Amino acid sequence: MVAQSLEQPELFARLYDRYAPDIHRYVTRRLGDGMADDITADTFLTAFRIRGRYDLTRTNARPWLYGIAGNLIGKQRRAEVRALKALARTGCDPVAASWVEETESRVAAQGPLAGALAALPAGDRHVLLLVAWADLTYVEVAEALDIPVGTVRSRLNRARRKVRSALGADPAFTIDATEVV
Repeated sequence: MVAQSLEQPELFARLYDRYAPDIHRYVTRRLGDGMADDITADTFLTAFRIRGRYDLTRTNARPWLYGIAGNLIGKQRRAEVRALKALARTGCDPVAASWVEETESRVAAQGPLAGALAALPAGDRHVLLLVAWADLTYVEVAEALDIPVGTVRSRLNRARRKVRSALGADPAFTIDATEVV
């Protein structure tokens, strides 16, 4: 579809129709409703503008679009970290309040998790959230971030370990899903 849209730009709308809801959901979870519409629109606008550089050996445009969204989210990273640190301090999550019903009953448990996420290096946090919130596979995360799959695995392992540690989980009672085959 990407290649065809070079000759027939209106075909690019199919990619939007197919992937915009997923991208929007992911951006909403990362940055809240206030930024989700803008980042989603910018993702597809950027993708449309650079579609001529799309690697036609990729059979699925989904990771490419998540990569673009991730770059745009990266521009908002400092604000995201500030929000996670505020959640860790106050227990008030304005992002979750915008998309989850009855957040007051859930917010208390999220403070430590938000603090743990805020403490992660940006690359580790991004990999963890693409896997956890966007349900991308390791290969798709690697494509989205333009990094080797081995780097995805090591970042995800490191992020999981740090989050478990920050939440006080006993490593003896946790199973890493990558170990179960």
